[in-house]
Amino acid sequence: MSDLDQYADELHSFVTARGWDAFQNPKNLAMALGGESGELLALLQWLTPEEAATRPFEDPEFRRELAHELADILNYLLRLSRSAGIDLLAAAREKLALNEQRYPVELARGNALKYDRLAEAGEQA
Repeated sequence: MSDLDQYADELHSFVTARGWDAFQNPKNLAMALGGESGELLALLQWLTPEEAATRPFEDPEFRRELAHELADILNYLLRLSRSAGIDLLAAAREKLALNEQRYPVELARGNALKYDRLAEAGEQA
């Protein structure tokens, strides 16, 4: 069992002990995940790109707030994947393999284009 699986089990026990399973269906969990993502965005919203890159390393309180928002997102993501019967790591590995095909290194390196425009950009170069 991976550390992530073990943690997901701990989280499930936490939720079950409080009787929250009744409220945690895929729709509600996806909405909660969106809300937590919004809180993460709000934390970073008015920072410059440079501040966003350095502040977690320079400001311990900011780093702690950032870590807590990321943890909330992870928790809801794990609960959503479990409630939908999805092996999150297997899905992530499958998606990474797909993206390996969609974004070949020779076309994607240093390029922010979406995969469906990469080949076109490569032909123009």
